[in-house]
Amino acid sequence: MDIKDKRIVVTGGASGIGKALAKAFLAEDARYVLIADLNEKNLEESKNELNCDAYKIDVSKEDEIVSLITYMDEKAGGIDIFCSNAGIGGVPGFFEVTTEDWQNIWDINVIGHIHAAKHVMPQMLERGNGYLMNTASAAGLLTQVGSAPYSVTKAAALSLAEWLKITYGEKGIGVSCLCPQAVETPMTAQGAGTAGVDGMISADECAADVIDAIKKERFLVTPHQEVLEYIQRKASDYDRWISGMQRLQKKFEDFYNKFNQN
Repeated sequence: MDIKDKRIVVTGGASGIGKALAKAFLAEDARYVLIADLNEKNLEESKNELNCDAYKIDVSKEDEIVSLITYMDEKAGGIDIFCSNAGIGGVPGFFEVTTEDWQNIWDINVIGHIHAAKHVMPQMLERGNGYLMNTASAAGLLTQVGSAPYSVTKAAALSLAEWLKITYGEKGIGVSCLCPQAVETPMTAQGAGTAGVDGMISADECAADVIDAIKKERFLVTPHQEVLEYIQRKASDYDRWISGMQRLQKKFEDFYNKFNQN
């Protein structure tokens, strides 16, 4: 899809990958770019810096997603590209994670994508074209050592994007799913853990790959090329893959224990 003159929404757009995406869309001469975020301070600062529209939203709330889409219909006449980018790291571990913690990360990392697609796609299907870009993570393809909630929700986000592409890709709906490893964002400011094994890229680098994917209507966006190799290894010998991940898990535990002792 050509980005020039398109009307675009980016959730989680006030910082990190979302802000970089908004900047990249503006550089591609998008007609109308709106950043949506829960953090009012970051939202106002980014709005002024980028000179675009902004909207406060909690993506876990269906009525707020609906209100955002209605706002764009009134302001811009519709939405051509919806980047469902908002997400959280959530509480790590497994036994430490409460039912409320699980529900919170599920609502943001998965249900937010579902509500966005459910409510923005009707206008796209009516027009015969539109684009969804969902941010997941390499954790959704491979797993996230040390965090069950993050692994599970990012795998679900990837699965949803894949289902949407299979079901509506022949009906004019483009779908891409962003699955990076470590990216320089507020979420990784204190370190990326095992996600940084292949180095950390900038949010701008990540956004550039998304732009390329949308233009080429490429589904899987993996700014870290190593991820593609890991997927192939996983698919070719699942048990061997799990054994390797168990070794990585052991290294993570050893580092965590040593860190806590110091």
